[in-house]
Amino acid sequence: MIEKAAAPLAAGFEDVVEAARRLAGVAHRTPVVTSRTLDARTGARAFLKAENLQRMGAFKFRGAYNRLVQLTDAERARGVVAFSSGNHAQGVALAAQLLQIPATIVMPTDAPRLKVEATLGYGAQIVTYDRATEDRAAIAKRLAGERGATVVPPYDDPRIIAGQGTAALELFEETGSLDALLVNTGGGGLLAGCTLAAMQLSPGIEVWAVEPEAGDDWKQSWERGERVAIPVPATIADGMQTTSPGELTFPIFRRYGAGVVTVSDNELRAAMRFAFERLKLVIEPSGAAGLAALLFEKIPVRGRRVGVTISGGNVDEATFAAALAS
Repeated sequence: MIEKAAAPLAAGFEDVVEAARRLAGVAHRTPVVTSRTLDARTGARAFLKAENLQRMGAFKFRGAYNRLVQLTDAERARGVVAFSSGNHAQGVALAAQLLQIPATIVMPTDAPRLKVEATLGYGAQIVTYDRATEDRAAIAKRLAGERGATVVPPYDDPRIIAGQGTAALELFEETGSLDALLVNTGGGGLLAGCTLAAMQLSPGIEVWAVEPEAGDDWKQSWERGERVAIPVPATIADGMQTTSPGELTFPIFRRYGAGVVTVSDNELRAAMRFAFERLKLVIEPSGAAGLAALLFEKIPVRGRRVGVTISGGNVDEATFAAALAS
């Protein structure tokens, strides 16, 4: 019997390496944070990749810059259109500013004020939409068509995936092999990119996706073996209010990943509080998912070397204060 060949994936490890070369000297090489208190509490040896300290406060700058820097001169002149609840918006806006590319961002009306102000501060134009009733991708496609601009999606693009994977590339360069990696997951760009790096640099590792309980599209999709769509989830993790895994990101994780775990909003708040009190890190709810999974032992971690993505730190005062008071 002849086995059917596996479908080609959107990106590979070599794409992550090339992205790292483009990002050298542009993106921050963020620190890997360790804590004896965290290790004592969890029984693990934990290594936290602090992308909350990345330019514009999140890992999204990596993928955005890797995508925009590869545009032709003609494409740059016509500009880009992106859609995002906040961090991809800021990443594209900053990359566009650095490369002198006109940028328009489609953002929901309920996007965090901090992220809206930062996006405007980087010089981008914002077009708003209703998250519950309108299709942001359709709006971006229409605007791009009217202007001859290039659409820059938040995760379903091989160059975005490769750029995000450089976070894990740096992590493994510092830590060596790990037993497990917990990755915060919305659309899956960071998850897919980090999975590609992990499979190459730490053979035998378990890569786990972490998402909010209220938005378990990845968990349902993993269990069914196909992409599942859900309504817009109600969660404090605004960067994880996606409704389905990415068309390009899901196959990468499906082939190499270990599984998907979920964390509650209260567990996200507890992780944010722990990071502030013990690690002196300010992280947003979406950025706290992997740490929450570690703290609440969503996977076996005792006696193991575990990597955790801290994916962003762009949180407004009210949300952060509520987390600390909970």
